[in-house]
Amino acid sequence: MQAEIIRAPAETRCQDELQRLQAWDKYPRPTGWKLSPRAVEKFILGDAELNIKPKYIGDRDRIQVAIATLASDRALLLVGEPGTAKSWVSEHLSAAVSGDSKLTVQGTAGTTEDQIKYSWNYALLMAEGPSDRSLVPSPILTAMREGRIARFEEITRCVAEVQDALISILSEKAVAIPELERIEYAKRGFNIIATANTRDRGVNEMSSALKRRFNFVELPVLSDLKQEMAVVRQRTQEMLADHELHADLSDELVETLVTVFQELRQGQTLDGEQKVKTPSTVMSTAEAVSVLFGGCLLATHFGEGAVNGQHVMRLLVGAIAKEEKSDLEALTEYLETVAKKRGGRVWKELYETRRWLKSL
Repeated sequence: MQAEIIRAPAETRCQDELQRLQAWDKYPRPTGWKLSPRAVEKFILGDAELNIKPKYIGDRDRIQVAIATLASDRALLLVGEPGTAKSWVSEHLSAAVSGDSKLTVQGTAGTTEDQIKYSWNYALLMAEGPSDRSLVPSPILTAMREGRIARFEEITRCVAEVQDALISILSEKAVAIPELERIEYAKRGFNIIATANTRDRGVNEMSSALKRRFNFVELPVLSDLKQEMAVVRQRTQEMLADHELHADLSDELVETLVTVFQELRQGQTLDGEQKVKTPSTVMSTAEAVSVLFGGCLLATHFGEGAVNGQHVMRLLVGAIAKEEKSDLEALTEYLETVAKKRGGRVWKELYETRRWLKSL
């Protein structure tokens, strides 16, 4: 049955790793936690001796602060540019701490206070009146009842009035249900991990009262070439394994693709010698993974399995032009002024696509 699921939750995908960590874990665990903070850190950052794959490649100190926050009475807010693994880290933290990453509220302009607290089964409500049977708890209320972690994705996409429904939950660790004349109190182990994109600042700015109830941990864009190459390769290989596919990914191809993303993102070549035009779209690590994986699919289904520069370029065009088609001018200029001067097979393959780009 699991093989039929497109994407299983983290606690299912990583079940073997979590079991190994539970067997190894001899450290104190906060009430309600499945693993100790040290074991949660190993799950997120990886451990070669225990054969734990890293889920996040980056600053250890930030991850430790995030884990320590979840053991406190303050909620955790992961902030950063789109594609910096905020949701990915949130999911895996929840899986490690609670054994359940599915208690999630997806923030949108249409999210209501009911989705944060509770709603009703209106057929039962009309037939029986307010009752435990007719009450429909939100993921956050369920997490409070069970002492688990709840996730709130894209919190700044919600209007301020909906965001502020969290204030009493985070302050008092309780939800009042006046229709049933009772208050639900959170069990130990309950906390909230929220995520917010820095590009959403000003969309629905969080109130000062709500901000005070979160510890902010910023997940930065990877600037180290080798680190970002490792992330892109690992995630692409995991996605290929999920699809039961194999594709040849040369080091040259991965390095070239990540270099293109970093230089277009930063607006200059990595050696700092030349300025380049920056597209308006987000050149994130997650987007680089998507481009490489798409190139793998093209090579597998329409080629001989070896991914080349032309495969990834066909996906890169869509990634760059998703916001503004005029952004293709930045890519064309990059090929003419940067890629053309560089040696290597993949750089040559990228440059050869310039004529095709001009016809779009």
